[in-house]
Amino acid sequence: MTEAMIRKKAGMASVKDMPLLQDGPPPGGFAPVRFARRIPNTGPSALAIFLTAFGAFSWGMYQVGVGNKKRRVIKEEKYAARRAILPMLQAEEDERFVKEWKKYLEEEARIMKDVPGWKVGESVYNSGKWMPPATGELRPDVW
Repeated sequence: MTEAMIRKKAGMASVKDMPLLQDGPPPGGFAPVRFARRIPNTGPSALAIFLTAFGAFSWGMYQVGVGNKKRRVIKEEKYAARRAILPMLQAEEDERFVKEWKKYLEEEARIMKDVPGWKVGESVYNSGKWMPPATGELRPDVW
């Protein structure tokens, strides 16, 4: 669309020929402009947030303490059960050791029967202190 059609003036030669048309305020004027800073209060206050966080932390620490007490009781019960069964386990291990030791001495006597002055079961070390073997088997090659 051309300016001539908008202004309904046919044959204008220049923009200067256009009639002045100025916008103005509506009747009664514009509404007042709000320039004051009025930010609405949305959400809880800093004190409310702090107290909520402190309460959640305190409750969590209480729950940790309760859990620690329960774990301590369970651990003590487990150790008491182990202490109660320990003599029976030790007796079984002693019985197994005696059987293995007899086998070991029989094998030693068979192997060293031709060696003069050899005493079966006597230690070759002169410490004078008896030490049980550290592993479960005395000698893995002896069955």
